[in-house]
Amino acid sequence: MDLHLWLTFFAASWAISISPGAGAVAAMSSGLTHGFRRGYWTTAGLILGIWTQVLLVGAGLGALVATSTTLFTLIKWAGVAYLVYLGIQQWRAPARPMVAGRIDGGARRRDLVLRGWMVNTINPKGTVFLLAVVPQFLNLTEPLLPQYLVIAATLGFTDLVVMGGYTALAARVLGALREVRTIQLMNRVFGSLFVLAGLLLASVKRS
Repeated sequence: MDLHLWLTFFAASWAISISPGAGAVAAMSSGLTHGFRRGYWTTAGLILGIWTQVLLVGAGLGALVATSTTLFTLIKWAGVAYLVYLGIQQWRAPARPMVAGRIDGGARRRDLVLRGWMVNTINPKGTVFLLAVVPQFLNLTEPLLPQYLVIAATLGFTDLVVMGGYTALAARVLGALREVRTIQLMNRVFGSLFVLAGLLLASVKRS
């Protein structure tokens, strides 16, 4: 990929990562619930989800999702259901202050990775978005595989930094909370944000 073209995509990828969405909510809720060290595994799952989306677009399956009303609808409502499920889980999460020795307890790492992967993979909006953006940065006269690898690596790097920042912010600021009622309120805020993300996804229509 031409350096100038890559720098343009690099700048765009930061905007994509920083923009609020289900991924940011997932990263922050993991930081709130599990602390940074364990919660950061959700970011690994989010990156795997992005790479899955890039793979779908690169293999041509993204176009199928974008053009098939049935497939788009099935994936969309699966994503809506999953985000609402995460919202209910977060809403009902126990309000436990993060004290030394317990901050890294709780969910297994593989469960957090799977959770992040699901958030970014079961989202046809992401597929359609990549389908609209990625071709603008491809040089069709050159081999496509190396270009897709560069795109995947770039998106992965920016999410590694941005989602890690969201996780650290939640763990540092919200992890200092000690009052049970305040922690319960924050759990419900993040739970509501998950449900809101699900409702926004439900409103997405196939272009």
